[in-house]
Amino acid sequence: MTKKKTMRERATSGDLVRGALVFECFTPGVAQIAKNAGCEFVLYDMEHAGLSIETFKMLCATCNGIGVEPMVRVPRGEYHFIARSLDVGARGVMVPMVESRDQATAIAEAMRYPPQGRRGAAFGFAHDGYTAGNVLDTMRVANARTLAIAQIETERGLAAVDEIAAVEGIDVLWLGHFDLTNFMGIPGEFDNPKYVDAVKRIVVAAKKHKKGLGFMPASPEWTATYRAYGFNMFGAGTDQGILANGIKAILEPL
Repeated sequence: MTKKKTMRERATSGDLVRGALVFECFTPGVAQIAKNAGCEFVLYDMEHAGLSIETFKMLCATCNGIGVEPMVRVPRGEYHFIARSLDVGARGVMVPMVESRDQATAIAEAMRYPPQGRRGAAFGFAHDGYTAGNVLDTMRVANARTLAIAQIETERGLAAVDEIAAVEGIDVLWLGHFDLTNFMGIPGEFDNPKYVDAVKRIVVAAKKHKKGLGFMPASPEWTATYRAYGFNMFGAGTDQGILANGIKAILEPL
């Protein structure tokens, strides 16, 4: 039988990976709803939306057995945010505002057990299904499947993007498009040549170092545009925007 590739392997090899970003609808059913819509992952937001670690732990459990990978964006790249998220069940962690090789190295190390990283040991917990077993196998599986996503969304991150992409253990460069325009002094100007050049620079760095490229499209047009740039990991969002637009469309005839 052919071994099924992990999402990490698929993302870094350039395969299309589809999912959704959730900022508001932290409900037990949202993972199954996303699955029905064709998603392979749901990435829950802790940076802007007030999501707690306890609620995220519950949301991870709702992904078990339905073929959806639970992921999270932590507030920042500190070890305690990353390690706790992994221990309660995250299969991938997105870190915002990554701006240097040193930051990227610390993030990659926090996500993996020795010898690849510096993640602390806790076995028989949520992340390994509360099971007993061979500890070496547990660590090997976790190291192989955990997806490390670095957001490039500041002028500093852009300046260091090649160094960040070169770090072993960073798997995906995720474009933080709105923040990037803010820090470049062109807020919301997504057609500005400076922004377009910045996007292409991120793409070049990812391709050079065999990293995945992630983006959150808010419309079909954006999905097509960023796919043409070379992005391969897409998280539809925002959930509150999608909900509002759907309600508005239904009521439009009135």
